[in-house]
Amino acid sequence: MNQDHVLGIDFGGTKIALAVAHVDKVDQPVGWVRLPTLASQGARQVVKRCFAAASDLVNGVDGLRAIGVSTFGVVRGDRVRLAPAVPGWEGLELPRLLHQEFRGTPVAIDNDVKAAASAELRWGALRGVSTGLYLNLGTGLASAMIVNGRVVSGAHGASGEIGYLLRQPGELGFSAGHAPLEEFISGRALGDRGTALLGRPVTASELFARGGDERVEGLLNQAIGALAMAVANLCVMIDPERVVVGGGMMGAARRIVPTLTAAVTAAVPFPPEIVAARFVDDAPLYGALALAASASGQD
Repeated sequence: MNQDHVLGIDFGGTKIALAVAHVDKVDQPVGWVRLPTLASQGARQVVKRCFAAASDLVNGVDGLRAIGVSTFGVVRGDRVRLAPAVPGWEGLELPRLLHQEFRGTPVAIDNDVKAAASAELRWGALRGVSTGLYLNLGTGLASAMIVNGRVVSGAHGASGEIGYLLRQPGELGFSAGHAPLEEFISGRALGDRGTALLGRPVTASELFARGGDERVEGLLNQAIGALAMAVANLCVMIDPERVVVGGGMMGAARRIVPTLTAAVTAAVPFPPEIVAARFVDDAPLYGALALAASASGQD
């Protein structure tokens, strides 16, 4: 059987996305499936439903050459870490389950933000960049560092987890169950803080769209300012050529990007350009396809 296709799987906290593509046009999927994660059912049931959807999706294609998988959390060794969103995902032996299900087919797996950075490296705004930074502003907050044209994993697979950065001395951090920067600037955090401020449920996108409210403006200015300081400090350390910003909060790019650019210009000896990502919607899924492309030998 000809092995002419690759499969990408993105495990997200609220949805699972799958796509199949021909090996010669990996960034142009020919089939898609999306289904809710249904986290309350637990990790094993989530994986089982995903595998059933994958079987239906690839039915009839001319064989799979490779599979790429992106997941929230950090893949360390044979288990997923830093992934409390779905019961049982923390410590899940996801690599073993994948190899067991797709026996004989190469499987590449990485966390969702690093996978998204891989898609930008292969097809998007990081293409041709040797040293760069990918920043994901979504429900959570994380980044990926690119050195010598490759995504850096770190000693434990946890490089780029900037949500755990401290904003001020002495504040509670990871060991106390906190992610200080993420709890201040992420989409979830802005929604929670905006809800407390306004006394009614509100999302981050609604806060950015709301005009003329000084309280909301103050909240957003504080959050974006904290993010800008963190990005400027990262750029001082890494010395990137380019910073690529993606994620769901990029709906407010016209407000966020100029603030980041101003902070970087003021603080960094050799300021990088800051640009929007090519892949905003389904970035981790395209990242999974990029991982599959690499595993299939399409580098």
